[in-house]
Amino acid sequence: MGGGVDIVIAIIDYEAGNLRSVELALKHIGADCIVTQDPEVIKSADKVIFPGVGAAESCMENLKRFRMDKALVDALESNKKVLAICVGMQLLFEKSMEDGGVDCLGVLKGTVEHFEFPNEERVKIPHMGWNEVDFVTPHPVFKNIPPSSEYYFVHSYYVEGNDIEILAGKTEYAGKVFTSAIARDNLAATQFHPEKSGKVGLQILKNFLDW
Repeated sequence: MGGGVDIVIAIIDYEAGNLRSVELALKHIGADCIVTQDPEVIKSADKVIFPGVGAAESCMENLKRFRMDKALVDALESNKKVLAICVGMQLLFEKSMEDGGVDCLGVLKGTVEHFEFPNEERVKIPHMGWNEVDFVTPHPVFKNIPPSSEYYFVHSYYVEGNDIEILAGKTEYAGKVFTSAIARDNLAATQFHPEKSGKVGLQILKNFLDW
């Protein structure tokens, strides 16, 4: 599995769901990983995965309750490689409009908005199922992916970023183009779920392992 076999990956557990799927996917590719609520484990790990499924308000509350907010920011500031997934990616931004408006981590500039469509009765929300990602910026985590590959999404909110430099991938849903992957320095993040995206999703996790 390349140079990643001795890498320990910490999966942040802030009771935001989907942890088992991420853990199983990582073990499938031979990764040494641990699901944890201990900031010290995050500090000692080689790399960190910040997953998430759920509502922004409760996710932020749990993140703070377990002191994972500081542990995550410290990991990013120490140049530790971090992969954020779905709600994990959204919480990195300044504010989510979910639950009436929630202040998030503010690591990245931008807000998280609800999908709105002129003929909304004809568009299913959440955006759920398989969809393509147009990777617009070369990055080690998103390499070796066949063109027009599809990934698994499930979300009602999307990132409205103001910093074009972090845009790594975009996706179109019912005429709306939204940010589906970002990258900056030691951080990569996806709106889709690589752990549920079959072979191409596993390739992304392998890439993160070897990054």
